[in-house]
Amino acid sequence: MGTVHDLLEAKGKQGALALDLDRAIVDAAAAYLADEDQAVGYLFSGWTQAALPHKRLADDQVWEIRTERVTLLVEPGRKPNPLPGLPHINVGVPYGSRARLIMLYLQTEALKTNSREIELGRSLRAWFSRLGIAPGGKSIRDVREQAERISRCRLSFHLAASGGNPGGLKNQNIVDDALFLDTHDPDQGSLFLEKAKLSESFFEQLKKHPVPIEEAAIRVISNNSMALDIYCWLSYRLHVLKAPTPVSWAALKIQFGAGFGKLAHFKHKFLPNLALAQAVYRDAKVEVDERGLILRPSRPPVAPRQVAAR
Repeated sequence: MGTVHDLLEAKGKQGALALDLDRAIVDAAAAYLADEDQAVGYLFSGWTQAALPHKRLADDQVWEIRTERVTLLVEPGRKPNPLPGLPHINVGVPYGSRARLIMLYLQTEALKTNSREIELGRSLRAWFSRLGIAPGGKSIRDVREQAERISRCRLSFHLAASGGNPGGLKNQNIVDDALFLDTHDPDQGSLFLEKAKLSESFFEQLKKHPVPIEEAAIRVISNNSMALDIYCWLSYRLHVLKAPTPVSWAALKIQFGAGFGKLAHFKHKFLPNLALAQAVYRDAKVEVDERGLILRPSRPPVAPRQVAAR
């Protein structure tokens, strides 16, 4: 994907479009190159190997992904029914781009401040605004819904054995304190707390296994959950490779395409999102062939010195 960046720098956006390149890819690459903000975000490495669903599931449905490297299990939470005597209400697991952005914010702030307690309210709204997402109307309702789902769900990350010892998080809440205050008042809805607190076990794993990513890249693809997943995965995988590494279509479908019936349907969705991820990760060296992808050693999106300076 270095070609589109080189063309943009040599010919400009209109010159690149005149070469009949995909407009979405040109737009994404141009927006990324024009963004001079060097802010760095962080997320736990487990999320780069297995992610949340792209679309809403039934409120009582468990989400599970099993790959060669990690198994992710997310159990939906429940909340009290406002009507006395009635069963608890299933909240459902978090999903989509908004859930991913909230999780990225929580993890980034926790590492930057070295604290499990994270400021919310205006800070969270300001961060969404920096991503180009207006913090009002439907957008804020979506954020509130995903915040509640994150607050109430329980997750397990079972990582492949390392040094003879399996690792990960098992049956843990992501946060100890909810991201909202449920007033049971339909006129007020859910009100954000001023602070949230990551669970101790999740915070410890985050500190041990953080993956740095460029906020400028996230800003461009913030509304696309699959492109976000692919970008984060490439940010984690490529820079540690020692040699070209093949990844089969079957393995890619397990990680990124749960919910797709046919492999052909998954490939049709995956390939343009891979191109978007590469548009915001200039140094990513990835080839596509009939068997899947070939990942090649690449420079990380965030230079080590840039991470150390934060």
